[in-house]
Amino acid sequence: MGADRLTRLDADLIESAAAEGRRQHRSARQQLEHWTRIGREVSSQRTIARSRVEAALAGRLPLTYLTDEEGVVYNAEVASAIAHDLTRTDYSTLLAAEGITTVSLNDDGRLVELKPDGTSTIVDR
Repeated sequence: MGADRLTRLDADLIESAAAEGRRQHRSARQQLEHWTRIGREVSSQRTIARSRVEAALAGRLPLTYLTDEEGVVYNAEVASAIAHDLTRTDYSTLLAAEGITTVSLNDDGRLVELKPDGTSTIVDR
């Protein structure tokens, strides 16, 4: 086994790993390592099923053509991508560029309306 390396993980992954690890009699770290190894093996497989999932993800194959097992992998890939993008994308800026007003929480926990022109207004209850 190689040397350990420090890395940052999303808190929700750590919490999920701790919960699942308890059920599987593993520590959170052991559970994360288990999931990582499974994901690595699934991702590295160059099977027809994997190719079909990748084609569906790229929009080249209708979802209805996937088997139940392929659908599970497809859904996992989509959920992972959504979770990744949600934490790393500034949707209010993207939507403002489209002329859409958004509402979000400020650092004080108050609702703020963000207008496409860059102005903002605290929303009273």
